[in-house]
Amino acid sequence: MDYGGGIWIRAAVAVAAGGAIAARAVRRKSVDSSAVFVGVPAMVAHTAAGYRFAGLLLVFFFTSSRVTRIGEARKRALDPEFKEGGQRNWKQVLSNSGIASILVVLIAFVTGGTDRCLDSKDSTLVTALIGGVIGHYACCNGDTWSSELGILSKAEPRIITTFKRVRKGTNGGVTIDGLLAAAAAGFSIGLAFVLIGFLTTQCASAVFWRQLLVIPLATAAGLCGSLIDSILGATVQYSGFCSVRKKVVGVDGPTVTRISGMNLLDNNGVNVVSIFLTTVLTAVACTYIF
Repeated sequence: MDYGGGIWIRAAVAVAAGGAIAARAVRRKSVDSSAVFVGVPAMVAHTAAGYRFAGLLLVFFFTSSRVTRIGEARKRALDPEFKEGGQRNWKQVLSNSGIASILVVLIAFVTGGTDRCLDSKDSTLVTALIGGVIGHYACCNGDTWSSELGILSKAEPRIITTFKRVRKGTNGGVTIDGLLAAAAAGFSIGLAFVLIGFLTTQCASAVFWRQLLVIPLATAAGLCGSLIDSILGATVQYSGFCSVRKKVVGVDGPTVTRISGMNLLDNNGVNVVSIFLTTVLTAVACTYIF
C-alpha cells in the first residue's frame, strides 16, 4: 500500500475546498454553522479515499441544495419543518454522510488511497465497500429529490402502505413525480461516479467498461432507497394534521389528528435506517454484478 504523497495532497485539497464550500453554504443558508464541523471532516475523508468519493458527496450536496430551493413558497405552507434555503444542521449532515464517511475511511485504509475499479475478482471487500458508498449517496439523493420535488407535484400523494390518498407532507406519501425524481437522483450519482472514474481509475479494459453498469445500479438504488424511506415514514414516523396550523406535523398534540405512523423515529432516524439498508443492498449487489 502507498500511503505517500497522493493521499495527503488530496487531504490538503479537501481542507481548502471544504472550507470554501462550507463558508459559501453558510452564507446561502444551505447549512448552519454547526454543520461545518461535520461536513468539512467528511469532505476530507472522502477526498483522501479518492476523488470519486468526494465527487459523490459534492453532487449530493449541490443537487440536493438546489432542489430544496425550488418552490420554497409552496413548501413553506406545507412543510412543518421548512427552513429558509433548506438549512441543515449537524445532525442532518451527519445522518446523510456518517455511514459513507466510515466506508471511505475503510477504503482508504485497504487501498492506500489508490482508486480501484469495481471488480470482485480483484477484491470482493473493496468492491463491496465502494458499492456501499454508491448506494449511500444514491439513497440520500433519491430521498431528497423525491421529498423536495414530490411535494410540489399536482397529484395527491398516496401512502405507500395502503395507497390511500393522504395530505401533502404526510410521511410515507408517494407520487409518480416523486418516484421519478428519486430514480433521476440515483442516476446523477451513478453518472458522476462513472465520469470521474474514467479520469482517475486505471484497470483492465473489460473491467473498465463494466463500470458503466453503476449508472443503472445507482438509479435503482435511488428509487429503492426512496421506497424504503417511505415505508419507514409510513410506519414508524408519526404524521398528524394540526387543526390550528392547518398542515401536517410530525408531533402529536391536543390539536393534532393522527394520519399514520408510530412515533418511534424522527426524520433523521428514518434517513439513517433507509441509508443503511440501501448501502448494504447495493454493496451486496456489486459483489455479484462486478
